[in-house]
Amino acid sequence: MVTGASGGVGRATAVAFAARGACVALLARGREGLAAAADDVRRAGGDALVVPVDMADAQAVEDAAQQVAEVFGGIDVWVNNAFAGAFAPFTEITADEFRRVTEVTYLGYVNGTRAALRHMLPRDHGTVVQVGSALAYRGVPLQSAYCGAKHAIQGFNESLRCELLHDGSRVRTTMVQLPAVNTPQFDWVLSRMPGRARPVAPVYQPEVAARAIVHAARHGRRREYWVGGSTAATLLANAVVPGILDRYLARTGYDSQQEPRPHSGPGEPDGTGAGNLTAAGNLWTPADGPHGHDHGSHGRFDDESTADSPQEWASRNRARVAAGLLAGESAPCSPPGSAAARPAADDAGPAGTGRDRPAALKETPHATDRFGREGRTERDPRRGDRTGARQRPPPANVPSVKPPPPARRRTGPQPARRRTGPQPARRRTGPQPARWRARPQPAGRRTGPQPAGRRTGPQPAGWRARPGPTGR
Repeated sequence: MVTGASGGVGRATAVAFAARGACVALLARGREGLAAAADDVRRAGGDALVVPVDMADAQAVEDAAQQVAEVFGGIDVWVNNAFAGAFAPFTEITADEFRRVTEVTYLGYVNGTRAALRHMLPRDHGTVVQVGSALAYRGVPLQSAYCGAKHAIQGFNESLRCELLHDGSRVRTTMVQLPAVNTPQFDWVLSRMPGRARPVAPVYQPEVAARAIVHAARHGRRREYWVGGSTAATLLANAVVPGILDRYLARTGYDSQQEPRPHSGPGEPDGTGAGNLTAAGNLWTPADGPHGHDHGSHGRFDDESTADSPQEWASRNRARVAAGLLAGESAPCSPPGSAAARPAADDAGPAGTGRDRPAALKETPHATDRFGREGRTERDPRRGDRTGARQRPPPANVPSVKPPPPARRRTGPQPARRRTGPQPARRRTGPQPARWRARPQPAGRRTGPQPAGRRTGPQPAGWRARPGPTGR
C-alpha cells in the first residue's frame, strides 16, 4: 500500500513496485490522479487497487486497510508518503492551516502505521516504510509546519522501532530521508511568498527516491536510509555545526526556495506579486480531484533534475562498496582507459600453457637478470623504471641459490634473559666470613686481660707495655 500515490514520489514508488510484479493499493484524495496512477501501474506489470481516502481521517484509513487486505489477502508493505505543506513565514500561517498540515503529514503517518500494524502483527510479518526528508533533522525557513511534522515522524518512528524490538516482532519499520525532489507539489502547495515556490538545489527525479523506498521495503531491518549527497551533507553538517547552518539558511533560505518572478496559480499569490492568496492550494481539497487534472510524477524542474545518485547507489550496496575498498587496498588498480588497464593480445601466451602474463607487463631487451647475465626483463610500464621488476626464472642448468629461511619468532613463553652488561653489586644474605684476623704479636706484648683503663684491642706497632708495680 502506498499513500499519496496520485502524484510525485508516491506515484513513482507505486510504478516501481509494479515493475516487480506486485499488487499495489493506491491511496490518495485526488480521483483523477489515482486513475492515471492505476493505469501506470498496470502498464508496468502490476495489479492496481484504487482507494480514495483522506489520511487525516483515522477511521477512513482503517476501512481502506481492511478493504485492501480482503482483496489482496493481506498487507506485506505499507509506505507512508502523503503530506501537505505551506510555504510561508510562521506568523503568516493561520492556526487552522498549521493544524491541517500536521494532521495530514504527521497524524496521517500515525493513522497509516496503526492500520498497517493491525494486519501485520497477527501474522508477525510486514514492513512499514516512513518516507521522510532531510528536514526531519534540519529545519529550514518558510516551512515551519512541514518541518515540525517531519521531526515528529522521526521521533514517532524511533519509539515504535524500539517497541517492536523489545517485543521480538518480525514486523519492521524503517525511514527513508529524501532530498529535494522534482514533484508537482510546488505547483499546488499553499504559498504566501512573493516568488514561485521551488525546491532547493540539487534536485532529484522521483525515480531516485522510488528506488530507495523499494529497497528499504525489501530490507526493513536497517534503521534508516539517506538518499542523495545533499541529504548526507546536510545531516552530517547539522550534527557537527548546527549553529553555522542556522546563520547560513537565514541568509540563503528565502531566495533558494522561490523563483524571482511573480506568478499566479492554485495556492499562490496573484500576478501582481503583492502576496494576496487566491486559493489554499491542495491543503483542503485535492488539486487532482474532480475539478482538477492529473499532474503526474514529475514537476516542472526536469531540466535541472538528475535521475542518478551515486550516494543512493552506495547506500543500497554497502557490501559491494566495502568489498571494493578491501580489494583496492590489496591490489593497485589503473584508471579506466589507461595503458595499464588495456589488454594486449601479443603479450598473452597460448591458452592453457601456463605462460599467460598480465597485459600490463612488457618485455625490455638488454637487461640483466639476478644471475648477472644479459637477458630480457619484464617490467611494469606504469612505474617507468625497472625497480621491483619481475624477472624470468633461470634456465634449468643454472643452480638456483635459495636465500636462508628467515628466523622464526618465538610465540610461546620466553626464557629469562641473561644480563650482559655490568651487574649491580649484590648484597650477601648468608653467613659472612670473618674479615678481621689478628696479627701476630711481637715478643713481650701482653695478650691476656689488661688492667682497668688499659686498651685491650690491637695496639699500634712499636708500643710495648711497661711493667707494673710489684704484686700487681
